[in-house]
Amino acid sequence: MATPRSQRIGILIIALVMIAGTLGSFLVMGLSINNQKIDQTQLEKASNNYQLEVASQTMELSGKYYGDFIEYMTVPSSFNADDIKELTTKDLKVGDGEEIKADTQYNAYYIGWNPEGVIFDQSIAEGTLKAPIASGSMIAGWNEGVIGMKVGGVRELTIPSDKAYGAIGSGENIPADTPIKFIVMIIPKVTEIPIPDIILQYYANNQ
Repeated sequence: MATPRSQRIGILIIALVMIAGTLGSFLVMGLSINNQKIDQTQLEKASNNYQLEVASQTMELSGKYYGDFIEYMTVPSSFNADDIKELTTKDLKVGDGEEIKADTQYNAYYIGWNPEGVIFDQSIAEGTLKAPIASGSMIAGWNEGVIGMKVGGVRELTIPSDKAYGAIGSGENIPADTPIKFIVMIIPKVTEIPIPDIILQYYANNQ
């Protein structure tokens, strides 16, 4: 049975609309993929540039402070955990810069060890210094222990467990209820390298 001309025209219009819709979908998908590629390229470029800036700053600071800090590498040794009842400090080098107060912004290099003399973390790595840490979210014993230091100074902190990691501990080298010690060198506040917005946005979208 032949299809009436009016129906054939209707079918043709529907087919054209479907084809146009399909092509439109592919076009949108293509643009989306292209945008993703552009974003990925921009993200990688921003990330590489940021890492290069941080590495350059780290190497510059290491060249300036490594020679002074490395001499304290031999200080860590075992100690009797039962003897540590309160926070104590010992100045190994008195600084000549700004005095550290509770709200002072600073950077620091450090060596931390447990009662067995095992270093659980440090700023020294393969003949250089890693990026210095910034004042902020430190354990209570650290925050209290550096008060009164001056920039350029070096201090040994002996921290009881309740002002360290307490009943929780931190990793295999700091079991629960373990006192710890630190060597801390205070350096001037380092100019912070801002994280590019595209990196912040990427991590915000992928959390």
